[in-house]
Amino acid sequence: MKIPKRKLFLLIIFAYVAFSLYAAYNVFFSNKVISRVHRVVKKEPGVPSGGVRDGGAPFVADEWNPWEDEEVEYNSALNKKRQAFKQHMARINKNKPKRYNVQIWGKAAIGLYLWEHILEGPLNPTDKVAQWREGELQSGKIEFSFYTGPAVVQGHVPLEMNSLVLVLNGREQQKVTYSTHWLEHVQALVHSNTVSHVAVVLLGNEQCNNDWIAPHLKRNGGFVDLLFLVYDSPWVNDKDVFQWPLGVATYREFPMIRPNAQLITSNRPYLCNFLGTVYKNSSREALMQVLKQSGLDKECLTAARDKWLPQETSDSLKRYQTALAQSELTLCPVGINTECYRIYEACSYGSVPVVEDVLTRGSCAAGPSSPLRLLKAAGAPFIFISDWKELPAILERERGMSQEQRVDRRRRLLEWYSSFRQQMKERFTEVIEENFFKNV
Repeated sequence: MKIPKRKLFLLIIFAYVAFSLYAAYNVFFSNKVISRVHRVVKKEPGVPSGGVRDGGAPFVADEWNPWEDEEVEYNSALNKKRQAFKQHMARINKNKPKRYNVQIWGKAAIGLYLWEHILEGPLNPTDKVAQWREGELQSGKIEFSFYTGPAVVQGHVPLEMNSLVLVLNGREQQKVTYSTHWLEHVQALVHSNTVSHVAVVLLGNEQCNNDWIAPHLKRNGGFVDLLFLVYDSPWVNDKDVFQWPLGVATYREFPMIRPNAQLITSNRPYLCNFLGTVYKNSSREALMQVLKQSGLDKECLTAARDKWLPQETSDSLKRYQTALAQSELTLCPVGINTECYRIYEACSYGSVPVVEDVLTRGSCAAGPSSPLRLLKAAGAPFIFISDWKELPAILERERGMSQEQRVDRRRRLLEWYSSFRQQMKERFTEVIEENFFKNV
C-alpha cells in the first residue's frame, strides 16, 4: 500500500516532536538514578568539594573511582609495612656494634712484629723486600689498615681516617732524627684537623733515654695521645704510656713461626744453645768460660763472634733457627739491655729461655719486678738466673728430665707465648678504643 507523501511528512514531524518532549522531560523533571558503576563526575577547578556552583544546585566535586576504598586500604597497609621495616632497621643499627678505623704507619722494623706477630695481620705483597706493603684486619671494634716499606713517605700515604698509629725507632741518634721528621709531619696533620688521634709505638733507647719524644706527648702540651714504649721505662703508667714487647728481630727477617707436632715432640740433640756476639768484659765472656770449663760446650750448640752484625745472611739465619729448634734451652745473657730479641725467638721455637736476670746501666726502672717486668707480669715460664755459675746445676737437672717432661714443657711454653701475643693484641686494641673513641 502506498503511503501519501503528506501523511509520511506529518508522521515524521510527530515523531520528532514526541522525541523532543521525551527528552525535555528526562532533563528537567526526571530524578535519574546514576549507577555506581557509571557515575563519573569531573571536578571543576576552583570549586570546593561538596560545594555549590554560583549559588545554584549542589554538585559532586570529586572524581569517583570504583577501587578508591581498596586503594586507600592498600596504601595504608603498605605505609604501615614501610614504617615497621624502618623501625626494624633502626633497631638493628642501634644494636649493631660500632666500627672505628685506624691507620698504622710502620716506619720501624718493630712495626712488622706489631702487625704480623701481635695483630696477625696479612701483608701484600708477600715479598719482604717490596717497596710498599699493606694489609687490613679487624680487632675488636677497630678496622686497622697497615702501611710499611721504603715507599711509604710523607705526604704519599692515603690517609682516609683521622686516627693514626705511628711506629718509630728511637734507639740511636740517627733514628731519633728520622723519627722526629715523621712526628713533625703528623703534627702538621693534627694542626690542619686531618688527624684527631695519634698513638706512637716506639722502640726506645736501650738505656731508657727517651727525653726527645717527651715534648710531643699530650700531657706535656704535645699531640701524641698514647705511647707504647719498649723496655722498662719509668714513664710507664698504664694511662698514656704503656710498655711494649721488643719481639723478634724482624729487621733480620726472623719469621712468624707456626708450631707443629714435630716442633713440639721431636728429640732435640742439644741441651742448650748460644749463637751471638761476645763483648769484651761482659757477662757473655763469663758464660763462654763456664761452658768451656764445665765441658758443657759439647752438649750445647755455641757459635761466638766478637763483632755485632746488623744483618743476617740466609745461611746464618738458617743456622740460628736450627739451633733454636734443636735445643731444649736458649741462653740469653744481657747486652746493653736485659731484654733481647733472643728471648722471643727462643719462645717461637719452644726452646726455654735461660735469662740473666740483672739490671743494666742506664735510666730504666729499677723496681722489684725489673728487669723484664712486662714478661714477668705475664707469667713467663723462663729460667731466671743472676750468675752464669748457676748454669751447670741447671743443665744437670735437664739431663734428668724425661722426653715426656720436655715435650710437656715445650708445649706449655708455646701456649704461653701464643697467649702472651693475644693478650698484647687485646690490650693494644682496648687502649686505643678507650682513648680514641670513648666519646664517639
